[in-house]
Amino acid sequence: MRPKTTSRDLPPKMIRRVRKSKTSDKQWTSYFYNGYDELGARKEIPLGTDLNAAKRKWAELECVEPPLDTSLMKHVFDQYEKDILPGKAYSTQKDNLDSLKQLRKVFNDAPIDAVTPHIIARYRDTRSAKVRANREIALLSHIFNMAREWGFTQKENPCRGVRKNKESPRDYYADEDVWAAVCAQAVPELRDLMDLAYLTGQRPADVLKMKTSDVRNGALEIRQGKTKKYLRIVLGADEKQSQLGAILERLMSNAREMRVAALVTLPNGQPLNKGTLRLRFEAARSNAVQKAASDGDIALSTRISNFQFRDIRAKAATEIADISDASKLLGHTEQEITKKVYRRLGEEVKPTR
Repeated sequence: MRPKTTSRDLPPKMIRRVRKSKTSDKQWTSYFYNGYDELGARKEIPLGTDLNAAKRKWAELECVEPPLDTSLMKHVFDQYEKDILPGKAYSTQKDNLDSLKQLRKVFNDAPIDAVTPHIIARYRDTRSAKVRANREIALLSHIFNMAREWGFTQKENPCRGVRKNKESPRDYYADEDVWAAVCAQAVPELRDLMDLAYLTGQRPADVLKMKTSDVRNGALEIRQGKTKKYLRIVLGADEKQSQLGAILERLMSNAREMRVAALVTLPNGQPLNKGTLRLRFEAARSNAVQKAASDGDIALSTRISNFQFRDIRAKAATEIADISDASKLLGHTEQEITKKVYRRLGEEVKPTR
C-alpha cells in the first residue's frame, strides 16, 4: 500500500475532510473510509464527525479490533511528546517535559472535551509554584491547539482567556563594584566571556557558540538561538575601532595560534560549554563574596552573591542610553520588552528645583 501523504495521524484508509460553510466562516471536520463500491470504484464512506466513533466504524470496516479511546488527554499528551517535542531545542524539551509531568498529574485521565476554562483556572490557583503554573498553562494551550489540528476535539481552546498569575521581572542590576569584584577573581576565559556578553548584549548560550567565522565584513554576525533573529554588530565606524572590535581582534589572533574555531576556549583549546562556564563563574563569584566580606563590606558581599551570568545582558541593556539602540542590540522587536524586563535602573529625572 502506498504511504499516506495526508492524515498520517489516522489509521490506514481513514481520511479527514475539513469543510467550510458557504454562508459563514464556520468549519467542521468529517472522517471517511477510503473504500470501494460493488463495481470496484473508489468510494469515500462517511464515518461521522466524532473521531473516536469514526475509528470504531473504521475498525468494523477493516474487521480489526477498535483502537483505544482517544478522547482522554493522555493520548494528546503522548502524541505531543512524540511528534512536537523532538523539534524543539534541547533546553525547551527539558522544560516542557517538566511541565508535562505536572500537567499529567491532573489532566492525564480527563476527557479532552471535559476540560473547561474554569478547571484550568482552578489548576492555576491551586498550583503552589505560580510562575511555573503560567508556563504549564502556556504549554497546555499549545497542546490544545495541536489537539484541534489533529482532530482530537473540535471545541475552542479552553486556555484562551484564562488569566495568568502576576509575574515580577527580575530587577537585579550588576553595578560597577560588583562587576569589578567578580572580574578580579575570574580566570582569563571567563573575563573574555563576560566582556563579550556585555558588549554584544547576547544570551549566554549565544555567546558560548561564537566562532571566528562569525566575524566578517566588519561585523560580528549572530543568529540568536532562541528567536533565530539575525544580527550584525558593527565593529567600528569612521575608521574608529570599537571596544568589541579590539577584543575580537585579540581573541581571533589567539584562535589562529591555537588553530581552533571558537572565539573563547579553555587553556587546552577546548571550547567552553554551559557546565564549564557555570563552574568558573560560580568560583569567581564565591571568591569575590569572600573578599568583600573579609574587607568588611557586607552590602557589596550580598550584592555579589545575587549576581548571575544572565544579568550581564540586562546590564548591557541598562547602560545603553538610547532604549532604541538597546532594543535592537538585544534583538527585541518591541521596545516594551527591553524597558520592562531588561532596563533595571530607574529613569533619570530632574529635581523640582
